[in-house]
Amino acid sequence: MVGWLGVVEVLGLLLVLAVVLLLLLATRRRWLSRSGGTFECSLRLRTATPGAGWVLGVGRYHAGRLEWFRFFSFAVRPRETFPRGRVRVVDSRDPDPVEAVSLTADSRILALEVGPETRELAMSEDSVLGLLAWLEAAPPGISSARSEGPSAP
Repeated sequence: MVGWLGVVEVLGLLLVLAVVLLLLLATRRRWLSRSGGTFECSLRLRTATPGAGWVLGVGRYHAGRLEWFRFFSFAVRPRETFPRGRVRVVDSRDPDPVEAVSLTADSRILALEVGPETRELAMSEDSVLGLLAWLEAAPPGISSARSEGPSAP
């Protein structure tokens, strides 16, 4: 009987730990939303395998930057930062069938040129329009923020 009580205590502690971790994730998401416009978007972190490497995250417009945070993370700093003056949209496309498995149903993929490298973000069409509007609304003198690629999807 004493052995079972130990098992029950361990299971109870694991349950409490799981609840606390879920509350921390929810609190972090709420904190991110407080300081600016947030939207769900996936970032392609690994490009070696075609169609793979997509990671779910949250984008946030903050102080002239687009910041990207992993969705299931406790980090308070963004994983990636895209300064508005260095971002240019170079392509817009629908996900291919392999990518569609990793992304939400209504996702659109944008290829962004950020300085010398190209990054891919997948988001809903409403979020694409918001990103394009944010890029076009750059302050005067930041001409590289203008999208020379395809316009709205």
